[in-house]
Amino acid sequence: MTSTDSGGSRRLALGVGGVVVLLAAIDAYVVVTVLVTMVGDLGVPVNHIEHASLVITAFLLGYVAGMPLLGMLSDRFGRRIMVQACLAGFAAGSAVTALAGSLSVLIAGRGLQGLAGGALLPITMALAGDLWDERRRPAVLGGVGALQELGSVLGPLYGAGVAALIGWRGIFWINIPITLLAMVAVWWAVPRGRPSTATRVDVVGGLLLAAGLGLLVAGLYNPDPQRSALPSWGVPCVAAGGVVIAVFAVWEARARTRLLDLRGARRGGLFAVLGVSLLSGAALMITLVDVQLIAQTLLGRNSTGGAVLLARFLVPLAVAALAGGLLARRVAERWIVAGGMLVAAGGYARIAAWPVRAEAVHYDLGLFAVSRVGVDLAVAGLGLGLVIAPLSSVALRSVPAVRHGVASAAVVVARMMGMLLGVAGLSAWGFYRFHALTAHLVTPLPIGVSATEFARRLAAYLAAVKAALHTEYADVFWATAVVCVVAALLGLAVGGPAPAAADEEPAEVTSVPSPAGPPSA
Repeated sequence: MTSTDSGGSRRLALGVGGVVVLLAAIDAYVVVTVLVTMVGDLGVPVNHIEHASLVITAFLLGYVAGMPLLGMLSDRFGRRIMVQACLAGFAAGSAVTALAGSLSVLIAGRGLQGLAGGALLPITMALAGDLWDERRRPAVLGGVGALQELGSVLGPLYGAGVAALIGWRGIFWINIPITLLAMVAVWWAVPRGRPSTATRVDVVGGLLLAAGLGLLVAGLYNPDPQRSALPSWGVPCVAAGGVVIAVFAVWEARARTRLLDLRGARRGGLFAVLGVSLLSGAALMITLVDVQLIAQTLLGRNSTGGAVLLARFLVPLAVAALAGGLLARRVAERWIVAGGMLVAAGGYARIAAWPVRAEAVHYDLGLFAVSRVGVDLAVAGLGLGLVIAPLSSVALRSVPAVRHGVASAAVVVARMMGMLLGVAGLSAWGFYRFHALTAHLVTPLPIGVSATEFARRLAAYLAAVKAALHTEYADVFWATAVVCVVAALLGLAVGGPAPAAADEEPAEVTSVPSPAGPPSA
């Protein structure tokens, strides 16, 4: 195989991997704009919308709980077979979701989708680590990260558009033929690889991690937020979840076969990467949820208008994911990560300071004016996007090549764990905070008063509710800004200087099959 053939084969393999990453990423965010419609169709009333958070947390819990195990399996059995298995599971989860006649079945389907679809990103990143050398890897990882974030951009708009045409169930039916085509493409393009002779997997570790996260989520889920931030079982569940996670850590330190086997890793920088990933994931999920709520409650937009507003955050995030990978070839990753998180903190501080009528405020740039809402969301998105590729690059560089799948999985697990706990904590605290701010309000009734007086009281009541919502959102984004500052400080420990830029092609990779035909069985 010539060097040119090798380069073309690498790009084809990674291109197919990128397509399946995009497919799963779109579905991860597709429910953002149709969630209320979905749960309403299944009989969940609007005044109990807190139950809808289970649809999101089920996907994220499946994503996080299965990620380390599937990443390890891709190291041992090969990238191609694991991508095929994940795509099959993703199609099955899509079918269950489309057929759901109750909230419990919908939650189960989304959980299966998360378990299968989430693994596609770290396996593809590990594939990039296998096929590109250290100098070229950051830009390649930036491209994969950009596809992941492109899914988050397209997902809300795609979901709103498809649901408007054929209903929300059509979103998930469409996944099945697309997934079958993706499985054929993966078979032709992705190298089989040489599976490890070691076939044992850490089932105990996987069960401990899943149980610990499940207990934490159960403790943070509150079906009655009017009384308290946590349910009556909240504290015991959260405490039990913490204990199980601690047991998981002890098990991983002593087990012969480990779920997150990071032996030989440079621990300091890797642990900093995982910490920043967790915090940035929390900031991302808070933004996805709250910007949509701000659009529909304060700005008077419908679900599609909320998706358009959210795109002002997500499009810059996707662009910055690619830029961060290119920048990491010339600048030390720690400075990109710390700088990116500080930029995000500044954006969130500006969002927290939005007035009630934020869309009426513009920045005057002389020849033209730009919306403050769009600029502030873009700044936050740019900051979060810059850190994606440098974090993945440092993680892969910190471990031996045989553990690329585990390292990639660990980074994504940390990020999704932050998203999972972020949305669970946001649901618990946010609903309680709103009820606390409105507890003194009395809903006006058109009884015993004139029409004019009732209209006055109703207007005052609605203004008070809107002010309470504004205060709640401001508090959430101030807290998010603080989270980003903490992540920036932690980012200083992420890694050493970036590898020197090089213009030459990387060394030939002989393990990648020619694209002229299918790989051998």
